[in-house]
Amino acid sequence: MKKSATSRRIFIRNIGIAGMSFGLGIHANSLFGKSITKGKRIGIIGLDTSHSIEFSKVLNNPAAGPEFAGYKVVSAYPKGSNDIESSSSRIPGYTEEIKKYGVAIAGSIKELLDNVDVVLLETNDGRLHLEQALLVFKAGKPVFIDKPVAASLKDVIAIYEAAKQSKTPMFSSSSLRYFQDAEQIVKGKYGKVLGAEVHSPAHLEKTHPDLFWYGIHGVEVLFTIMGTGCKTVVRVATPDTDLVVGTWDDQRIGNFRGLRAGKIDYGLTVYAEKEIITLNEFPGYNPLLQQIIHFFETRESPVDPQATLEIYAFMEAADESKRKGGVPVSIETVMQMARKT
Repeated sequence: MKKSATSRRIFIRNIGIAGMSFGLGIHANSLFGKSITKGKRIGIIGLDTSHSIEFSKVLNNPAAGPEFAGYKVVSAYPKGSNDIESSSSRIPGYTEEIKKYGVAIAGSIKELLDNVDVVLLETNDGRLHLEQALLVFKAGKPVFIDKPVAASLKDVIAIYEAAKQSKTPMFSSSSLRYFQDAEQIVKGKYGKVLGAEVHSPAHLEKTHPDLFWYGIHGVEVLFTIMGTGCKTVVRVATPDTDLVVGTWDDQRIGNFRGLRAGKIDYGLTVYAEKEIITLNEFPGYNPLLQQIIHFFETRESPVDPQATLEIYAFMEAADESKRKGGVPVSIETVMQMARKT
């Protein structure tokens, strides 16, 4: 695709997360011969996602940089999805693999919580997140909850309310939020953002609302650029494609295209006052992991909870629009319906 005078393509180097293979049998609180400082011990709930392995590779690498502040994964509880085969089938292999990085396997979430200071809730199945999160909140451990926050808008709201009531620091985000140049775009490097179009994979999982399972990545990018304030959502859906159009309170339009056929990839076009910016590559996990560690250090979420709630309300409104044949659905309406339950 040629670069026009009114647009430029910003290529973001895909940051690979290199790992090392470490010996087995290393005690979790004395990784690589060094005692882990209390306050820096991470526990992982859920070994049904590659994120658990990738995060452990980076953090438990003896050469981990200062940006990771000495945090190490010391314990992991494998469960984990029960009936989503694509996730549950990974658990045995990932359980064995994570041991290579000196991580002890816990027999229960309680056992894990007794031996860690902070938590990565990585279970792929969002239906389990409310129950698991409540145990973490009861223990008062700061927690990062990987996408999706839950498998329904009402559970997402319940999790955030429980975190607030228990005064437990909580943070959730897709790794795609932290792509290069995002902050500068939002701060006005190219003038005001007038609109945006995002495409991403949008594979479906019957146990979750359509966009919660994978479309969340693209939707989070859309909200990263557009900000909050979406009022109505319209969705057109076919077996291979979703097109979800949101209208913001200042009359800006942002849309998400979910891909399930043909070439499936991530991409973003931002319509700004001074330029049209196109991004076709996004970073690996390191930028998100750095934000997670900063969150553990400060106990302050880098993403406003209200912004995350609006993202999930947008996706729920998209489902409601589909059910109603593509009519506009109000974000506020779906929020009110979810809060009632």
